[in-house]
Amino acid sequence: QLQLVESGGGLVQPGGSLRLSCAASGFTLDDYAIGWFRQAPGKEREGVSCISSSDGTTYYTDSVKGRFTASRDNAKNTVYLQMNSLKPEDTAVYYCAILRGSPNVEAMCLLGDGMDYWGKGTLVIVSS
Repeated sequence: QLQLVESGGGLVQPGGSLRLSCAASGFTLDDYAIGWFRQAPGKEREGVSCISSSDGTTYYTDSVKGRFTASRDNAKNTVYLQMNSLKPEDTAVYYCAILRGSPNVEAMCLLGDGMDYWGKGTLVIVSS
């Protein structure tokens, strides 16, 4: 059974850090581009970071550049999102999603359409 399971969310103070994980089971991530998306209450879904399946090209939305780092460990079939210097506006449900092949990762994040599979999300709350 194909699954993507996010973990690592929680409550953190402004300026703090969290590392999200997205573990895949039932398939291997090698052939998939991977995206991290988030949706805050009352807002549209936003692409946070997307990583290519092949050459490691990574896209970040402007609001997280320099603070978030996405990575993938194909041996562990897991992807990560290291989030530092967190701000209240980072509060959202964070989702990972996969898209088979070698899509343009910027377009993948900006559009967020046509993903092959989505995880169920993990909640991040940044608050004092």
